Amino acid sequence: MLRTLSDWLGKLTQAGTGEDTFQVADPRLSVAAILVHIIAIDGIVTPEEKARLAEVLREHYGLSEAETADLIDEATRRDDEAVDLYGFTSILKRELDEEGRRDVVMMMWEMVYADGVVSEFEDNIVWRVAELIGVSSRDRVTLRKDIEDRRTKGQ
Repeated sequence: MLRTLSDWLGKLTQAGTGEDTFQVADPRLSVAAILVHIIAIDGIVTPEEKARLAEVLREHYGLSEAETADLIDEATRRDDEAVDLYGFTSILKRELDEEGRRDVVMMMWEMVYADGVVSEFEDNIVWRVAELIGVSSRDRVTLRKDIEDRRTKGQ
């Protein structure tokens, strides 16, 4: 109820500004916040990770450069305010079908491999999020292998 009221008030304050914002319950915002979290979890955000983040979000959601930048800015803010990942994962579990949730895990692996180094923290986040959104261990490992293979063939 409070979120609905908050979203409504947010829309009112944005009315007439020409800006479309990503609402709290928008799965794209939850995905982006998780991806932002993954690239920052090892303490170093490389230019390659930032570029890959923008590319993955833009391609997957069909966003313009400006929309992608807005999404990343809002996701970064949301991630900074979050105390855990549950707020994001609960939206994904509720709003996405099985294929959509697998796509989230695939995008997470894309971010993990963006800098060429897989940290144990990144691997752990993927595992935890996959569990919370209902993606099986088998699917998670298969998606990881697919991304690894794609990166190997691309080099």
